[in-house]
Amino acid sequence: MSSPSATLTVWAASWLAGDTAPDDVIDALAEWAPMHLLGAADQQTAERHELDWPGVTASGVSALLRILRTENTDIRLVLPTAGDVRGLPVGTDFARAAISAGEGVQIGTTGEPGMGLVPVVEGPDVMRWTLYPIPAVAAHPGQCSLREAEYALRQAVREAADALGSLQTVATGTRGSDARALIAEAMQAQARHRWPAALSPRHLQVLDTADNVAAILDVAAAAATHRPPTAAAEYSREELLRRLWDVVRAARIASADSMSIRA
Repeated sequence: MSSPSATLTVWAASWLAGDTAPDDVIDALAEWAPMHLLGAADQQTAERHELDWPGVTASGVSALLRILRTENTDIRLVLPTAGDVRGLPVGTDFARAAISAGEGVQIGTTGEPGMGLVPVVEGPDVMRWTLYPIPAVAAHPGQCSLREAEYALRQAVREAADALGSLQTVATGTRGSDARALIAEAMQAQARHRWPAALSPRHLQVLDTADNVAAILDVAAAAATHRPPTAAAEYSREELLRRLWDVVRAARIASADSMSIRA
């Protein structure tokens, strides 16, 4: 699982569809932190959803499930990044918080008032979710289908590998670690996050491929022993990596959307 927001989106959608028990959602989120807190961004939101104000509700996951059951509407994963904020309600506190965190969950029907959730790590064992009011839920950004995401991910990996292999590089002088071991460690950390049993083999294939590519990109960035010799070559490399990250994000969102968008 790539993020707490993805965990909540997919597991909550499975629960609302009747395929998963509430305890399964709680257990899935516990992999990110044993304690989850839920707070409201303002007093009106707290009163509407019976949350503590001021302060936070300690039984955060249970409160989240209660709110989602009451609303019983679309749940959408958002993974904004610099230069790409599609799917966010512009000018809202939720949008600003989601951009800062790089993730969030949007809840509600397009064009109508809704809610947004953003998680933030507050300590080694604590994650805090903040509930934001959304005046009008943003329209779906038109992400690709799961089949298209699978094809785009495979195509991007091949093209990026060829392009990166053709770039000239020079040694940085730093001693590199075992890249394969680092990637294996990253994948092992991802593997502890379970997916609902209702996910199709295609869902799992797309998500596993996206996680594998993300692990490779993270290791490449953290343990690089070579670099491009010129600013132009460095720019080309960064553009290639950015496009690959974009495909990874699109694949993750497509997987979550195909489960969580309710008609």
